[in-house]
Amino acid sequence: MSGHAHTHAHGHDHGHAHGHSHAPARWDRAFAIGIALNLAYVLVEGGAGLWIGSVALLADAGHNLSDVLGLAVAWGGATLARKRPSKRFTYGLKSSTILAALANALLLLVALGAIVLESVQRFWQPAAIPGLTVSAIAAIGILVNTATALMFARGRKGDVNIRGAYLHMAADAAVSAGVVVAGIAIWATGAGWIDPVVSLVIAALIFWQTWGLLRETTEMALNAVPRGIDYDAVLAALGELPGVARVHHLHIWPMSTTEPVLTAHLLMPAGHPGDAFLNEAQAMLHARFAIGHATLQVETDGAGCGVGAG
Repeated sequence: MSGHAHTHAHGHDHGHAHGHSHAPARWDRAFAIGIALNLAYVLVEGGAGLWIGSVALLADAGHNLSDVLGLAVAWGGATLARKRPSKRFTYGLKSSTILAALANALLLLVALGAIVLESVQRFWQPAAIPGLTVSAIAAIGILVNTATALMFARGRKGDVNIRGAYLHMAADAAVSAGVVVAGIAIWATGAGWIDPVVSLVIAALIFWQTWGLLRETTEMALNAVPRGIDYDAVLAALGELPGVARVHHLHIWPMSTTEPVLTAHLLMPAGHPGDAFLNEAQAMLHARFAIGHATLQVETDGAGCGVGAG
């Protein structure tokens, strides 16, 4: 088996520089502003809750504190991912973003559990009916959470870690909106059951979103093929390269929430085609499938190639 492993073609280096160099600084600012805004709001809301004796506001302040934690986790993942590779961590710590997104999904589920528990208890023991003060303070929460969510809205499609931060903030904006609506409705009608019902409806919506995030991040943690990449299409594209008789041992997995990696063995009976072929193959993978890190091994005979296609 004559094997040639070749990595990091020029196509990869240029694409990589454009794709990731500006992102870190932009998200750093968004994370810093988001954490500062939310911490300030937690202090205001918690203080108001203690001042007027509102359990609803204290519970919401506690929930907003979980957001600060969620943002810190996502920021930590994004920061660790920028550490340079070492002899021990040869890919650097890029998969920190996957762990951060997974942690964020789990944090959201814990926060959801707390909301549901609080709501169910309020059916049995309705809290003192919150007045317009509660609605006014929760309205500030809508502004804080929406502003923070909007900072991450642009990156949520391409990066699951950013989507985790975005969902956390959007979920909170919805919770605050629910508190505002419930506060006004209770003030107008005097019906205490409105508050827990609104909370449960919001909890169901957040669960729907969080479940998708949890599934996708768990897949990533298990090295599944990233969702935006069609395994069969990649297999076919490599098989169509000139001189390739067969492709086997094709593996595609996420190194981070934004960077897929590929390794494959190419059976080329006519002999090794040279570096230009490898450079072109990697440029094709980058252009068609956004795979920046590709390692291709060329084999000139079929010996030892019978071990599965995976």
